Amino acid sequence: MSHSVAGEPPSPGRRTAPVATAAYSVAEWDLLTDLPGRVLVAAASPGPGRPPRGVAAGLAGLDAVAAGRAFDSDLVRAVVAAIYARHDGVTERDEHLTDLVDLLAAVRAAVRVLRRRADPADSAAYRQWVESVAARVCRSGRTVPSPADTRFLDRLGGALDLR
Repeated sequence: MSHSVAGEPPSPGRRTAPVATAAYSVAEWDLLTDLPGRVLVAAASPGPGRPPRGVAAGLAGLDAVAAGRAFDSDLVRAVVAAIYARHDGVTERDEHLTDLVDLLAAVRAAVRVLRRRADPADSAAYRQWVESVAARVCRSGRTVPSPADTRFLDRLGGALDLR
């Protein structure tokens, strides 16, 4: 996490080192940094029993991604920084972003990576953060998510090993 080796907080004016992304392969890091965006797109996309979303839902998802900057998790903050550092635009992977089966498979793969490589607290924070992105999109403009949105969130939570 963000404390020095001795356990004290870093001295004022001294930044702690970011999560060692070297602990992850390029493919693993890409998976962890792509997943929040894929979840946002899938949550914002219409599906069976799910209404089309407006701009407000997308903005709610982007706000939830950005909220990761304030998490007490080096991993979540490093992922958010990597997302914001990107400037590659649309990729060849984007055509598969809304397929729920592919998304849930990617989520399960990310959970396996986190189990192997991440601090348990960082793993939990990352998984909760990703779920919060979907929840904010699904609840955007509503007080209660639709039954189809609830099923989506339940399946996502299960794949994230939060249920």
